[in-house]
This record gives sequence, C-alpha cells and structure tokens, in this order.
Amino acid sequence: MANIKSQKKRILTNAKRAERNRAVRSEMKTRTKRAIDTVGTDDHDEAVRLAVKRIDKAAAKGVIHPNAAARKKSRLMKRVNSST
Repeated sequence: MANIKSQKKRILTNAKRAERNRAVRSEMKTRTKRAIDTVGTDDHDEAVRLAVKRIDKAAAKGVIHPNAAARKKSRLMKRVNSST
C-alpha cells in the first residue's frame, strides 16, 4: 500500500478509470457480436451502425487506439459484407 497521499489518490482514480474503460470495452464487444449475429436479418443495418458508433466512442475516449478502432471497423465491415 502506498504511503504518499498523491499516490493513494492516484490508485483510486486509476480504479475508477479502469472500471469505466471496462464498461466501454464490454459495450463495444457486445455491439460488435450483435452486429455479426444479425447479419441477414432486418435489424442488420441498425446493429452495424451501433457497433461502429461504439467503436468510434471507445477510440474517442482513449479506451482503444484509433488505429485499433479502424482495424475493428474494417474487419467488422468485411465480415458483414462477405456474408450478405
């Protein structure tokens, strides 16, 4: 355990940030899986749009690197377009 006051505060803020990042990352993964699962159905376009939106939000918040976001979107669109 840290003895320095600023380090104790840093531990708390890091925990808050990690929890928030986990939630953002989980939502991104869920939306991506849902978009892949709905390929060929009527909800397909909406699910893909929401998945791309969540990926962009994660990149904007700094949860994932912008290049990782671009890669994820590219691979998602590749899967969606190949199976339709």
